[in-house]
Amino acid sequence: MLPPPQHPTLRGLLAALTFATVAAPGFALAQSTVSEAQILAGPCASCHGPAGQSPGAIPSIAGLTEADLTAKLTAFRDSPPAGTTVMTRHMKGYDDGQIAALAKYFAEVEG
Repeated sequence: MLPPPQHPTLRGLLAALTFATVAAPGFALAQSTVSEAQILAGPCASCHGPAGQSPGAIPSIAGLTEADLTAKLTAFRDSPPAGTTVMTRHMKGYDDGQIAALAKYFAEVEG
């Protein structure tokens, strides 16, 4: 025969609550070190290199001016050059605010 289920004790509940209260701020701080722009920029790394610094034939985007990047990214979204597929597909998913965040992020990276 199985023993009856145990109900949590007040001491156990207080211990769990104390741990959660102490651990939560550290968890939130660890998560806040990654900006929204860095998350948005993740797919860019596959072609333009880490932090927009390309190791190959695809142009680097790190260090370009914010205005230039905004114009280029918006153009890929709104009126892409003929024959462009990958950039157009990526940029179709970004709104103006996200494009502005990406442009600011890559403009601030040392090129």
